Amino acid sequence: MHVLSGETKKSSEPVARQTADRPLLSVLRGERRDPPPVWLMRQAGRYLSEYRALRAEKGGFLELCYDPAAAAEITLQPIRRFGFDGAILFSDILVIPHAMGQRLWFETGEGPRLAPPLLDGDFAALAPDPDKLSAVYETVGRVVAGLPAETTMLGFAGSPWTVATYMVAGQGSKDQAPARRLAYRDTRAFQALIDAVVAATVEYLVGQIDAGVEAVQLFDSWAGSLAPQEFLRWVVAPNRAIVDQLRARRPGTPIIGFPKGIGEKLPVYARETGVDALGIDETMDPVWADENLPRGLPVQGNLDPLALLAGGAGLENAVNRIRAAFSNRPHIFNLGHGILPDTPVVHVEQLLAKVRA
Repeated sequence: MHVLSGETKKSSEPVARQTADRPLLSVLRGERRDPPPVWLMRQAGRYLSEYRALRAEKGGFLELCYDPAAAAEITLQPIRRFGFDGAILFSDILVIPHAMGQRLWFETGEGPRLAPPLLDGDFAALAPDPDKLSAVYETVGRVVAGLPAETTMLGFAGSPWTVATYMVAGQGSKDQAPARRLAYRDTRAFQALIDAVVAATVEYLVGQIDAGVEAVQLFDSWAGSLAPQEFLRWVVAPNRAIVDQLRARRPGTPIIGFPKGIGEKLPVYARETGVDALGIDETMDPVWADENLPRGLPVQGNLDPLALLAGGAGLENAVNRIRAAFSNRPHIFNLGHGILPDTPVVHVEQLLAKVRA
């Protein structure tokens, strides 16, 4: 079975940063903060003029991901501008299949492409190249060197189910039907693919942690597309495996799970995966989430990105509702999904002023 070797990481000891009060990290470890710390998914990206200028200079998206100087600069841009409490690594979830041997590119206006598509789940012919990930670890080191002492460095990876949907179809797909069909038709082949992605993801996150990441987030963008039993097998079990292996190998690193679109299955995900904190998307009622999630579990979210895009009184009212709902548990203020590219910068400034008031 081809997976990524643990030899990709440069050190067996995580990089140590200057001791400081890091509000976001303290919340991930179970402390309530008022006001809550804040960062935004996709905070480093197209809504910022400085990002657009750098991309025009450097080239395509994937080229930026593999250019440590550029990726570090992009990661730091929103920290300099807004003073977010967390810096999220600028990269992409599909660097894992790329390192596992699939070709990866981005079609303008259409999104990512992977080749060959693994419609039968067979990845044995792929030639892994874990050295592709060394640029990501270098990016982390460069960011950490430039971060304010109070800012938490966040790493991430795609969760195995979501990554596998792209690997099987070769691109994004409606309802993730190719991967769902394969999982029903040839469970053994799909399980082998999921297991390989789990192994590669653990190595990748360990590499990030050793380079200086202080907490990690598992993005499961398509977790909501599965039937209940399939959800348990392809979302819960693989994420549990990653959590257990990271805890064994790099104990003390908080893990945020973000299973988008799973609705009432959130409490099951929280209990069964064992994540340290739970990201909640914008479709969830925060009052329901607070009432039904394990007591004391840190939560993150869940402002609608369109409320941020709109700004004004609607944005402020939404902020008030979310903060009130999570006032009695550890809470990180964030969006329910990524910031939209046409979001005005002044609305981000409005959001931060409201949250931090």
